[in-house]
Amino acid sequence: MEIKGKTAIITGGASGLGKATAQRFHRMGAKIIIADMNPLNASVVLEELGSNVEFVEVNVTDTEQVTAAVDTAIEKFGSVDIVVNCAGTGMAMKTVGKDGPHDLNVFKQIVDINLIGTFDMIRQAAFKMQDNEPNEESERGVIVNCSSVAAFDGQMGQVSYSASKGAVVAMTLTVARDLGRSGIRCCTITPGTFDTPLMSFVSDEVRDQMHDLTPFPKRYGKPDEFAMLAQQIVENPFLNGETIRLDGALRMPPR
Repeated sequence: MEIKGKTAIITGGASGLGKATAQRFHRMGAKIIIADMNPLNASVVLEELGSNVEFVEVNVTDTEQVTAAVDTAIEKFGSVDIVVNCAGTGMAMKTVGKDGPHDLNVFKQIVDINLIGTFDMIRQAAFKMQDNEPNEESERGVIVNCSSVAAFDGQMGQVSYSASKGAVVAMTLTVARDLGRSGIRCCTITPGTFDTPLMSFVSDEVRDQMHDLTPFPKRYGKPDEFAMLAQQIVENPFLNGETIRLDGALRMPPR
């Protein structure tokens, strides 16, 4: 699918991987809906991008706010063609600790944001995508999800994060099969360690360790490299139902 002229909803689009995707897609001529919880960050992106971009304050655990993002895309730009789900979070907590078992409410919260929030955007956007006019490849829409390498090699303390991100991977093929008859593709990217604002809080020692564990290139991923892969998924009509690691061959150790 050609990105120019299309409308893309990007959750978590005001920072990190989502922001880089918004910037890249906008440069390519897309109309952008920034669906994010942070108005301050979003205002910076809006000022930078200028025209053909709208901000909708969205907590992906609130289905009415997800609906508002989809409705805004149609009202402002006439369609929803692309969704990139980058909204997500995590919290370090072991299955059991000295003070007791894992807080079940924390587990539910992480799953609610990373998994259910992702699926809510998928289901609502896809419902509108199926009404799009198909292109020459009979495509009506493309959905790109963001999981994590923690889906495959989660570290100690990442049980809720790994479970939520693993479920995003698990539903990718099923969603692609469900939406195939409507001409809508779905793929998932599982990034390793990326140089985002979240990683700015880690110590130099941890940063050096992650670089050493990455076979090549020995650095964090660049957010625009994530955006580049999202672009390639949208543009390649035969990429569907696939989960792609983007991690410099990193395999995370137990801790």
